[in-house]
Amino acid sequence: MSRTANSLTAKQPRPKKCAVQTCRASFVPRASFQTWCSPDCGVVIARAKQENKRKALAQVERREIKVRKEKLKSRAQHLRETQVAFNTWVRLRDAGLPCVSCGRYHNGQWHAGHYRTVGGNPELRFEPLNVWRQCAPCNNHQSGNIVNYRIELVKRIGAEKVEWLEGPHEPQRYTIEELKAIKAEYRAKARELKRGDAA
Repeated sequence: MSRTANSLTAKQPRPKKCAVQTCRASFVPRASFQTWCSPDCGVVIARAKQENKRKALAQVERREIKVRKEKLKSRAQHLRETQVAFNTWVRLRDAGLPCVSCGRYHNGQWHAGHYRTVGGNPELRFEPLNVWRQCAPCNNHQSGNIVNYRIELVKRIGAEKVEWLEGPHEPQRYTIEELKAIKAEYRAKARELKRGDAA
């Protein structure tokens, strides 16, 4: 056999399996980068690459929109979102407890009821000792049913801590960064409780 024939034999590409999952036919590629066995499979691969590129671009776009929206949020919006995250955690924390005011277990809506109100004591709005799972009727229709709330609170946390809640507190005006940190903390705590329930 001539040297030229030997070199041609040596350069013969090895058979490959088609990269298209529904095909997987064996073929001899014409070039080292070829991963498809036929023009039809080549089209399938090209379309898949385009789709992946489109998804990646869409993901980048969504991330950029999220960042822009986050920058446009007012302090009030951050405050609302933080309150939602905190309230969700309170309801999960107290999932096995009855209403703090009336002692009932019921199938209706549950709130995160503040003992010292947010309007009167905004500095206690994110204080875990001040907020407990409460049924909607007590929270909405009985102004928190506060006399019974206090009686139960003394049983749960003790008179000393209740008196601390009722005492004077430093005014607190949260910055946006502080609100973001509190929101992240209570979202993480809520996820932890949900994981515990699922286990």
